[in-house]
Amino acid sequence: MTDTTQKSLVWGIHSVRAVLSKHPKRIALLTLQTGRDDARIEQLATLAGEHGVKVERKAARELDHRCNGELHQGALAELTPATALGEGALDDILDAAGPMPLVLVLDGVQDPHNLGACLRTADACGVHAVVVPRDRAASLSPIVRKVASGAAESVPLIQVVNLARTLKWLKERGLWLVGTDDEATQTVHAGDLKGPLAIVMGGEGAGMRRLTREHCDLLVSIPMAGVVESLNVSVATGVVLYEAIRQRSVLPNAKVQ
Repeated sequence: MTDTTQKSLVWGIHSVRAVLSKHPKRIALLTLQTGRDDARIEQLATLAGEHGVKVERKAARELDHRCNGELHQGALAELTPATALGEGALDDILDAAGPMPLVLVLDGVQDPHNLGACLRTADACGVHAVVVPRDRAASLSPIVRKVASGAAESVPLIQVVNLARTLKWLKERGLWLVGTDDEATQTVHAGDLKGPLAIVMGGEGAGMRRLTREHCDLLVSIPMAGVVESLNVSVATGVVLYEAIRQRSVLPNAKVQ
């Protein structure tokens, strides 16, 4: 068996296809399930061959074991470790983003499923980067990559040591910081989400920390018509991001589903 101690694992049809398409040189080995010869699996094998990626076939129980029981759909890729992205990378990303950068800031999202879902929505909305604190927050993991369905390979995840300092720097770069707060009197639909923008979402339960809230230029709330008091952070992120792109009237490379 290939030594995976220094490798990241990505599983699932969509996630593996995204890595094969965008970062094939990072794949050390592609494992496909023995006995599965459906079109989607064979497409992965063909794509791997085009990029010179080594392919092996293993029984379903072997993939189950290596994915800790997660749904792998018969495909598992071993990746060499990606270089961690920090504030310096964010500077370069904003330089290349043009006049209307869109950044998503997640203050302490700890559930990897939530982080993966936020990355997936960020990709759909054309977000240029997702910023998270390095400590007490979820980071890239196989579960995050699986839930993100390829978005973890397309949207840069920036880990910062001091989130408050990064928020201050974003403001100095000309971004308008909009945070979400259940107690805010202005709704997300009435708030100004146009122009260079960073949307700031709080973590599960406690929401944004005090310093994070104080750095926001505007706080908005999501209208709630039922008995539920708040939304899951990944759902709330989708609501705010799509309101932002509605106001900005831009959705890069949009496809009709």
